[in-house]
Amino acid sequence: MKAIIMAGGEGSRLRPLTCGLPKPLVPVLNKPIMHYIINLLKKHGFSDIGVTLQYMPEEIRNHFGNGSDYGANLSYYVEETPLGTAGSVKNAEQFLDSTFIVISGDALTDFDLSRALAGHKKSGALVTLILTKVAIPLEYGVVITGQDGKIVRFLEKPGWGEVFSDTVNTGIYILEPEVLNYIPPNQKFDFSKDLFPLLLNEGRPLFGAVLDGYWCDIGDLTQYLQAHFDFLSGAVNLDIPARQVKPGIFMEQDVSVAEYAGITGPVYLGSGTVIGKGVRVEQFSVLGSGCTVQDGASIKRSVLWNNVFTASGASLRGAVIGSRVQIHPGCNIYEGAVIGNDCIIRARSSINPDVKLWPYKIVETGSVVRESLVWSTRANRRLFGTDGMSGIANLEITPELAVRAAAAFASALGTGCRVLVSSDTGNMSQMLKNALVCGLQSAGAHAFTTADGTTPLHRFAVRAINCDGGMHVRTSPRRPDTVNILFTGARGGSIPRSLERKVENLLAREDFSRTDSTQIIEPRFAPAMPESYLDWLLNNINTDSIRNAGLRVAAAYDPQNAGLLLEPLCNELNITLEPLDSEGAVQLPANWSEHRILAEQAADRITSRGLDFGVIMDPGADHFVIIDNLGRTVQEDMLMALIALMILRNRGEAVVVPVTATRAVENMAARYGGRVIRTKTALQDFYEKMLDLEHATNSASQGVAQSLLHFDALAAVCKIAEYLAAEKMSLSTLIDEIPAYFMTSKETSVPWEAKGTVIRSIAEDSDGHEMELLEGVKVYHPEGWALVLPDPDEPICRVFSEGSTMEVAESLADFYIDKIISIAGTDKKTQ
Repeated sequence: MKAIIMAGGEGSRLRPLTCGLPKPLVPVLNKPIMHYIINLLKKHGFSDIGVTLQYMPEEIRNHFGNGSDYGANLSYYVEETPLGTAGSVKNAEQFLDSTFIVISGDALTDFDLSRALAGHKKSGALVTLILTKVAIPLEYGVVITGQDGKIVRFLEKPGWGEVFSDTVNTGIYILEPEVLNYIPPNQKFDFSKDLFPLLLNEGRPLFGAVLDGYWCDIGDLTQYLQAHFDFLSGAVNLDIPARQVKPGIFMEQDVSVAEYAGITGPVYLGSGTVIGKGVRVEQFSVLGSGCTVQDGASIKRSVLWNNVFTASGASLRGAVIGSRVQIHPGCNIYEGAVIGNDCIIRARSSINPDVKLWPYKIVETGSVVRESLVWSTRANRRLFGTDGMSGIANLEITPELAVRAAAAFASALGTGCRVLVSSDTGNMSQMLKNALVCGLQSAGAHAFTTADGTTPLHRFAVRAINCDGGMHVRTSPRRPDTVNILFTGARGGSIPRSLERKVENLLAREDFSRTDSTQIIEPRFAPAMPESYLDWLLNNINTDSIRNAGLRVAAAYDPQNAGLLLEPLCNELNITLEPLDSEGAVQLPANWSEHRILAEQAADRITSRGLDFGVIMDPGADHFVIIDNLGRTVQEDMLMALIALMILRNRGEAVVVPVTATRAVENMAARYGGRVIRTKTALQDFYEKMLDLEHATNSASQGVAQSLLHFDALAAVCKIAEYLAAEKMSLSTLIDEIPAYFMTSKETSVPWEAKGTVIRSIAEDSDGHEMELLEGVKVYHPEGWALVLPDPDEPICRVFSEGSTMEVAESLADFYIDKIISIAGTDKKTQ
């Protein structure tokens, strides 16, 4: 039986451990990862093994030789240039003349490969993918199979709304030699991205075998540590390469442990290790060969490679220490820290959590290392959420993080990129704006700044200055102690999820560009941008009709942010802004969700004084609420329907709405001969789809730009005013044209690890009803529909529903909330 081990991985996310060491040689319990793969293959009858190499091939060849130490025959196939996963196997084509298995050389697993092979032969598959179930499948390739195991769909690293299964591709494949005919020679070609979709489109038999057992794709430092913990705790059904001298205490040969040393299992001690008096080696610690731990030192949940010297009084907590590192007396190394090979940590120094030191670094006596020595700390949490990068000001979102994020963004955009940086008027926002500029300069980008202002002003300026992207800092409309850094693309919309991931990965690897000091570019200020923005708004509307109408509008806004643009705009249009009370502008709520209080005040003001309509907008002019002349609040679903109606009445063409929008939009589209394009709920998807439509139909230049109406409160005020003036109608008359509808939404807590199971279970149990999988699972019932949508930022799932009556809508929402609770095993739901 023949096998291929793909061992060309560089392991960039494991740096600094993989600086000078290919990933398959990274040790787990003092043995290279690939050691366990070879043994697993041997156990299941695979003795002729080809090894594909690309990064540092001689290191792997020298370590494993011809495989005789393992009772196997190893052959090596080196890629001169990267060929991708499938291309690397094609490179070994001469070796593969019968059914063979492909397995990664840097994953840890105990799968029953014999069972998978038997299933492959029984099914008559051309390819069998070995699958496993994971709790959170976002970072993996999700594979959807039919009842017979035949693969029907692939999803590469889906968002929560696309998680229709929790079975993922492990990167282990059983293939027939015929499959090599589909792989072009000497060019980059991947299994998941290229080969499998090709075979699926041609209807070739691809099957999935879901195996129980342990599997860990050791892709980053967290997973690397976890693999050790799992191995020691007995979760991995593989032999531990040492004798168990006491329960949970594994030792190789010639280990010396002094009296009064305390060792609490499970732990692993490599050959020749010396443990001094009073040393504490606590649970889930692994020490490689030749380590010395002097009197009184303490090690807990840490992994030490070979020949590490730990002096007296030193303390290690949750750290990874490379080979030949010297840790001098009294040092403290904290959780998540990673020290590369041959570093020297001198006496009484501290390495803070998550700091990484590249090889051969020296930390001087008494130092406190708060940032990595290449170039800064690594953020473990997911950086991007609904509102870009968000966190508590100066605690989670710091100037240091801003500098790194900007450098990573510039690196992702490419050499010589042009990036606009702006902020609102808050002091914290302006401080972070300056830090972002520094980060862009450090990466060699052209940085532009403009006057403080709103998010829509920033989106306009990115386009006006012809930038490749932008970053805007604002105080969160939801929490006054929180800031958002919004990342925008060349068209002013939020960057796509793929670019967010790229920025996150660059930050995780600390792998962003640094320009030569002589090439740093001075930032440029773009003058008169607020004036240009207002001119642009005015040029896109019929100003004369609005001026002649003399509209009066109740308004609540922040005079120091949105008001700096709203007031001169309304003056120009002869719109009278009336505050909600006689003493001036009302204090906006700290949390935008509390705007309903102001809506009630606005309704009283409008009806008592006969005003045309009212508007409440958040400080950044991103979010807004309209109140009609009868005092009715127009927000969320109704606001979406109103905007759709204005566009359909004006042009009768297409309108873009998210998957959560009411079916009344389709009814209005049918009335006016238009069509409805539904999209995902994420801001970047919604915004980009509208821009695509506007470009295709040239609608933005013909008076209607839907993107303005949804994401720019000032533009929405202009357009509503223009519409009412031109049509000589009241806002309430326009709203009454919207067909009646009944919608509700509810949410319930769902642990992160249960989200995939919830979505898969609901998708599989539709009870014969029509389903839509654009985002989440939308199930159509005779009298309505319900959409189950996992939240991307919080451990909750939401249910949106619409029915022929409110009772039906509520019933559908309750039905699916109860279903989610039953699947997830939770009992908490909220309205």
